Amino acid sequence: MPQKKKISILGSTGSIGTQTIEVVESHPDLFEVVALCAGRNVELLAEQCRRLKPRYAAIADEESYPLLKNLCKDLPVKLCAGQHAIGDMADTEDCDTVVAAMVGYAGLYPTLRAAKAGKTIALANKESLVVAGELVTSLCKNGNSRLLPVDSEHSAIFQCLQGNSRSEIEKLILTASGGPFRKHSREMLQKVTKEEALRHPNWKMGAKITIDSATMMNKGFEVIEARWLFDTGCDKIDVLVHPQSIVHSMVQFRDGAVLAQMGTPDMKLPIQYALCYPERKANSFKRLDLAEAGKLEFEKPDMEKFRNLALAYAAIDKGGNAPCVLNAANEVAVAAFLQDKISFLQISDIIEKTLQRSSFIAKPAHYSDYVDSDNEARRIAEELTTH
Repeated sequence: MPQKKKISILGSTGSIGTQTIEVVESHPDLFEVVALCAGRNVELLAEQCRRLKPRYAAIADEESYPLLKNLCKDLPVKLCAGQHAIGDMADTEDCDTVVAAMVGYAGLYPTLRAAKAGKTIALANKESLVVAGELVTSLCKNGNSRLLPVDSEHSAIFQCLQGNSRSEIEKLILTASGGPFRKHSREMLQKVTKEEALRHPNWKMGAKITIDSATMMNKGFEVIEARWLFDTGCDKIDVLVHPQSIVHSMVQFRDGAVLAQMGTPDMKLPIQYALCYPERKANSFKRLDLAEAGKLEFEKPDMEKFRNLALAYAAIDKGGNAPCVLNAANEVAVAAFLQDKISFLQISDIIEKTLQRSSFIAKPAHYSDYVDSDNEARRIAEELTTH
């Protein structure tokens, strides 16, 4: 019998984390979960510990630690708390594969720890590459760590590239659903509510990423992520709106051929592909029925209406710490929108002004440069949300 892969799941209580657990539980002969980490959903984390019996569990919110300890007092699980503890779960010798599924900037530190330790990283935390793509990829190379994409779009590209040389790529084409406001005019966008923004037509995701999808910042982040994952310039990465979310992404090669990866709008397939790579394992996931889908539509994104996508392209074109500033400003602005402090369109305004006012570092050399840039950008964005 082959040895089981030993997995740490960072962000186990979120959308990707819970689906990762579904995949793991459907293949008990292949995987063993050795560590679970969550932000503050202590009740669900405790339930997962009871089901999976990991060796370790960590909660980022230190105030939740006493409750976690009480809920797991009868379990043989070593418990810890805090951001440093999450990092410990990412580079523990007991695991060989880390599922980086934490949301936002908080996922950068443990991803760096996993990269330094030479782990295989199933990457769902796109912000790690958005904020510090050069640093993450450099550490992966030096630490002999392997990055395997979990985002459905990047998994699609990765699958299309199997058996093909990256030197043959002419263009990467990321597909986007267009979110709930694809057909809205700019005037209509001025009045949308957070309840409307949280109703994604195709995907069931957490609040933050759902708002990012509605503003198309999520797709901007994916452009930056693709730039680092596939070592290509953003001039070779296009975005195409595809409302059915059946074609997850495409690769156009230098001879004009286009390969597309298709599937249902479900994250379990790309999660399983990353965990089992290079093998494809049988499963009982819902199959794609093209006759049932009926038609597949494609259109260019409106970057004047969805300015966040244009801001993301501008940030990666500027380089340096600009994508880090972009991410920090977006996190602050989205949180303010979800708290009814700003309007939907003000999200873009705050991001743009934060990019203009933040200090520019052309060549961030250390992790501390990104920490400083993130802190400054958040302070500026917070001030903008209160005026």
